[in-house]
This record gives sequence, structure tokens and C-alpha cells, in this order.
Amino acid sequence: MGYDDEGWGGQGAENATNAHAFTVSELSNNLKRTVEDIYGHVRVRGELSGVKRAASGHLYFGLKDENAVMDGVCWAGQARKLAFNPEDGLEVICTGKLTTYPARSKYQMVVEKMEPAGAGALMALLEERKKKLAAEGLFEVSRKKPIPYLPQVIGVVTSPTGAVIRDILHRLSDRFPRHVIVWPVLVQGEGAAAQVAAAIRGFNAIDGTGAVPRPDLLIVARGGGSIEDLWAFNEEIVVRAAAESAIPLISAVGHETDTTLIDYASDLRAPTPTGAAEMAVPVKADLDYTLADFGKRLAFQRGRLITDRRERLTHLARALPKPRDLLGLASQRFDELSERLPRALMAVARIQESRLNRLVGALSLSSLKQSIRYRNERLTSVSARLNPAYATKLDRLGERLAAQGRILESLSFERVLDRGYTMVTDAGGHPVTAAASLAAGDRVDVRFRDGSVSMQVEGGEAGAKPVAAPKPKQPAPAPRRKEPPAGQGSLF
Repeated sequence: MGYDDEGWGGQGAENATNAHAFTVSELSNNLKRTVEDIYGHVRVRGELSGVKRAASGHLYFGLKDENAVMDGVCWAGQARKLAFNPEDGLEVICTGKLTTYPARSKYQMVVEKMEPAGAGALMALLEERKKKLAAEGLFEVSRKKPIPYLPQVIGVVTSPTGAVIRDILHRLSDRFPRHVIVWPVLVQGEGAAAQVAAAIRGFNAIDGTGAVPRPDLLIVARGGGSIEDLWAFNEEIVVRAAAESAIPLISAVGHETDTTLIDYASDLRAPTPTGAAEMAVPVKADLDYTLADFGKRLAFQRGRLITDRRERLTHLARALPKPRDLLGLASQRFDELSERLPRALMAVARIQESRLNRLVGALSLSSLKQSIRYRNERLTSVSARLNPAYATKLDRLGERLAAQGRILESLSFERVLDRGYTMVTDAGGHPVTAAASLAAGDRVDVRFRDGSVSMQVEGGEAGAKPVAAPKPKQPAPAPRRKEPPAGQGSLF
């Protein structure tokens, strides 16, 4: 390559080689086909990083180890079939193919299958999540509610097509038939955790006033399976919904050896779904037998109590005196009193007759006339003294009344004016009691004994002078005393 008029690498350079010039799209597509042909089926082990689920349902993430990072994508159809929820930090084994993304000049793995890299990875994730939720107090024993002895309505959260619901209904029917409401959910795969949590919260949202009754007890049930199959019941959303449930909840997930996080948050854990039904209700036949036994024991004790009371009453009756003995004593006393009554009546009659004779002997016409004469003389004497005493009393009262009138008249404000005092009133006729209440230019009226003058205030301290020839105001004439009517006396 040399320098010419076209510059470095001009037409001369293009004509100097036979190499084909690819377009960017051609080279990107060739590279895409080559990668897909060579790596059409691969299994890659790595740690998930930057997991993100798009609104379309596609799952985007990164696979990394100690030295490299590779992009990965799982289309929505395959993502819904995953048995667990991919999270950052989880080690997985992905099966799929390598391809390129020409728009970004990047290569990525299209994942068709994803599984945890052994049970150890899931167990580590499970243990970490368990510690986190336990630290929040969701597994505290104090939060657990008692299971009702005989619930009227039982809500079951499970798959409607599996054997679990049939086992529960069959066991309830055998033990004690109850009203059962089934909330159908997925128990495995994509969306299972969200449906189970929504069902628990949905049962709690029922207020019981509508057509659907509110359950007294909830059972969350699923058959056995691997840890991946049961993973939906380890999700935080399910555990939190179980812990928040106001309705007592029994978890029955898997077999007796299977343990999920919902078991720790529930109020009671059953080893199997059938065991949950047995814990939910008692055996009706046993209750019937117990009630019958209690009835027999009650009847026996009642009969025994009546017998004991009868014997005790008989013993007490023997200690009581006979009725004829009680009546005999009373009859004897009645006969005795009956014999004494006529004699007592005759004695009382004689005493009253003697007293009456004494009174009749002391009663005569002369004594009655003498008593009347004495009473008459006493009445005349009292009448003669009454009129002078009444007149004297009236005179004393008249003198006291006149004295009180003179005292009141001396206390009137006219008598105060007679002693040289004056009364000052403002333009409204209100008395002025303080100089500070007046301002320069205010007009006041000053009343003397014989009249009033109008003045105007000059200074701030009540300096005043007449502003015109005073016109004495004639005092109001004293009210005339009304003459008493003819024939009426006076107290004065």
C-alpha cells in the first residue's frame, strides 16, 4: 500500500486484493449460524446474576463464574414451566443453545431448561430465607392461633384436580362432615406461589355477610414431591400470607418428611393432607359415644343423689316432734285461756263501772255554772287589756318607721349636695368618677344644690371653666304625699 493522489489505501488498494467485503449484517448472520451450529445444544453451570422478568414474561439474566459472565434468556413459555423462582446468587444448570444478538454484537444462551445445581444450592437458599423470615418474627410461637375444636366452615387451598382434595373430603366425611369451600390454585410451577398467597388472603377478606360464609379454619395442602416441586411453598409471598392470616391455618404440604417454610408460619403443621383433615375435626362417632356415656353417668348420679337426699330427709324427719304432740300442747293452753277469759272480762267490767260511778258523782249543775262563770270573767279581763296593748304597739312601730325615714332622707344625694358637694356628669348623663376619663374639649354638667352649669374641659387633669352664662336648673319638685283615704288612720 502506497501513497498516491487518492491518499493512503485509495483505489489502488482496493484493486490490490481479492478479499470479499462483508456487510455488517452478513458477517453478523454468518457468525450467528456458526455459533448455533457448533453450540446448538449445551449445558452450562453458573451462578444467576441480574435476574429480571420482563412484562412479556421473558426472563433475562446473567450466568457467571469466577472469571466470566454470559448473558442468558428464557422465553416466557419455558419460564412458566420452571419449578422454582430464579433468584440472584442461585447456582443453576441451564440447558439450551448459544446464539448471538446481532443488534448488540453480543452472544447469549437461550435456556430451554433450568434446574438448581443440586439440592445443596436450594437448601442453602432455603436456610438463608428461613433465617431472614425468622428474624422478622414470622415463626414466633406467640403468633400462633388455637385451632377451633369443631369448625363450621373449612376453607381448603389446593389443586382441584389432584388426589389431595379427594382425600381431605373423604376423611372429613368419615370423621365429621363439615361445609368445605375449595379455592383452586396451582401447587407447582410458575405462578403457583402467587395463587396460593392470593387464596389465603382471599379467604381472610370474606366478611361472612354475603352468600359465601367465612371459614373458621384454613387448610393449605399439596401432595408429596421433590424440593423443586414443593418450592412454591417456600416463597416469601406464601409464608407472609400464612403468617398474616387472621383465620387459623393448618399447613399440609408434602409427606411427613417434607418441610417447607409455610409449616413454620402456619398455626399447625400436619404430616399429610389426610392428617390435616383429622386435626381439623373430631370423630363424630367418638363424640356420640362420649355424649351417651356422659348421659348414662348423669342419669346414674341423678338417681343416686335423689336416693341420698331421700334417706337424709327420712333421718331428719325422725328427729322432729310429732304433729299431734305440737297441737296437743297448743290445744291445752287454748283451753286454759278460754276458762280464764270470762273471769277477766267480768273483772274489767267491774273496774270500769266503779270509775264511771265516781265520775257521775262528781258531775253536778252548780259545778258546771261555776266553771262557766270563771271562764267568762277571765275572757273579759283579757279583752280589756288587749286594746291598750295593741295601741301602744302601733305607736312604737310608727316612731321606728319615722326614724328610719329620716335616716334614709339624710343619706340621699340631694342632702350631700346641701353640704357643698357637686356631681359631674358627661354628655350622656353618666357620672364622672375619675379625671383620667376626661379629655380636653369634653363637655360636662356640674350639678350644685340649687342647679347645674355646663363646662368644657381645658386640661388633661379636669381643669374646667364655665363656657356660657349658667342657667340654673330648677330642682325637681318633691313628690306630694298622698293623703290617706277618709276613715283610714295613720301610723305617725
